[in-house]
Amino acid sequence: MSQIPDLAGTQRDAAAGLRPLALPRVIAYALPAIPLAALTLPLYILVPTFYTETLGLSLASVGFALLVVRIFDAINDPLIGWAADRFRPRFGRRRTLFAISLPLTAVSAFMLFWPPEGVSTAWLMGWGLMLSLGYTAALIPFSAWGAELATDYNGRSRIAGWREALTLTGTLIAIALPFAIGFEQADGMHGLAALGVAVLIGLPLLGGIAVFATPEPQEYSRIRVDFRAGFGHLVRNKPFVRLIAAFFLNGLANGIPATLFLYFVSDRLGLPDARGPLLFFYFLCAIAGVPLATWAARRFGKHRAWCYAMLVACAAFAPAPLLPEGSLVAFAIICAITGVLLGFDLVLPPAIQADVIDVDTAASGEQRSGVYFAAWSLATKLSLAGGVGIVFPLLAGFGFDPAANAGEMQGLTALAVAYAWAPIAAKLASIAIMWNFPLDEAAQTSLRSDIEGTRTAR
Repeated sequence: MSQIPDLAGTQRDAAAGLRPLALPRVIAYALPAIPLAALTLPLYILVPTFYTETLGLSLASVGFALLVVRIFDAINDPLIGWAADRFRPRFGRRRTLFAISLPLTAVSAFMLFWPPEGVSTAWLMGWGLMLSLGYTAALIPFSAWGAELATDYNGRSRIAGWREALTLTGTLIAIALPFAIGFEQADGMHGLAALGVAVLIGLPLLGGIAVFATPEPQEYSRIRVDFRAGFGHLVRNKPFVRLIAAFFLNGLANGIPATLFLYFVSDRLGLPDARGPLLFFYFLCAIAGVPLATWAARRFGKHRAWCYAMLVACAAFAPAPLLPEGSLVAFAIICAITGVLLGFDLVLPPAIQADVIDVDTAASGEQRSGVYFAAWSLATKLSLAGGVGIVFPLLAGFGFDPAANAGEMQGLTALAVAYAWAPIAAKLASIAIMWNFPLDEAAQTSLRSDIEGTRTAR
């Protein structure tokens, strides 16, 4: 262990950790969430569909390629998280690493979203790996940055709320643009290619605004903890272990229907022309859920508000496999309810994550948000990978083939059950873990008093 001196940049921006951040700065910080979100949804929903249905790659090969990408994430997530905490340039450890990551992320997205004709699985895997590296190097410091810009219980919900509202805005763009242009053809400027161009331009632009307009947060580290001691603090952080287990299960519950959404609407409900509008409507409702989530967090506490939202989502998903073909209105109602509740899933877990980092900071003496958000990022990607690497091969085994014009009844039944009922089981397990979560507003306030009081006494 070693002592850590205050950095000049940290001292300049120290006020960021001591008083609420002004709204224009909060918005400036949140702006890169728009192009970053435009990467998340296509990679798990549009890219598999485009590479299988339009480019003609097999479902199993696409699932395998994306699973390899997520295994690669298992390696680079902790490495980048470690670097994000140890990398201390004068310009700021969060802002600098984030800025460095932007060119690789933008170029990789462009190449993955606009592949040449006759593309192979190797192209998908290669550029998927590059995008994974760039995206992780952007997301981890970006998330840690946001967690450190506020130190109070409700202030973190405010920052997470703005970030996730713009995340949903980017998601809506990622839906509207490809479907408006169309991505049924492999040549020319198809919808996925247009999205790649938008990311290529928008990510460096909005990322640059965030870097120059948002302060580097105050660092509360007193010492540097070596790897062995740091890992020990992480696994002994019981609130974090509970939170990440619940988050993984809920991420799996969200990742499976997200991956299967287009197939369910097109093949099970027989509404291929409604895929884009329904998906847009779903995420539009999620934007309405963001302010509702921040209100519920203040009213009930973050963890209880999240549990209530997951319970309602289970009830809303339950009838989905029983819907007859052509049930547009009924499924739109399900999309509206679960869309609003998605706002809770996006805002509340990251706000709670910022609180559990305080447990580690108080115990270890080092503020290691990068390591924690690396574990968070890995849990996110592994849960989403389950929707691709596990569900796709299982559906193929049951005879579901999206490249065929008509699926076997057994395959369509398996699709419906995987889409709606499998996620319910995962959400119920997540609720059981989080219901009596120990870190509420009073406990978090006490932790911050210990952390900031210790620093003041130095």
